[in-house]
Amino acid sequence: MEPTKVPQLGQIVRVIRGRDSEKLAVIIGVVDQRYVQIADGSKRKFDDPKKKSLLHLQLLPAISPEVADSIRETGRVTNAKLRHVLTQAANQFTQDAQEKGE
Repeated sequence: MEPTKVPQLGQIVRVIRGRDSEKLAVIIGVVDQRYVQIADGSKRKFDDPKKKSLLHLQLLPAISPEVADSIRETGRVTNAKLRHVLTQAANQFTQDAQEKGE
């Protein structure tokens, strides 16, 4: 990971190490400079997030303002919203890859 990238609430990440490698998740909390809390709304619910090292994540350019705003305003976000955002992100990444001819 590049040290210039700062994780943000609502940012979509790809897990690159561990049991859930290659899965997408959303950052729902920043613990410190090295760790964040992630959830996907299905296996990892909002109420039981995974603490993950930034070295084990690929920060993707997509940030969900819906998730970030919800967490800032109410302190939480629904698991359905997390699943919805990740489904949209996965579809977008697939569409982008097809357009590039990958």
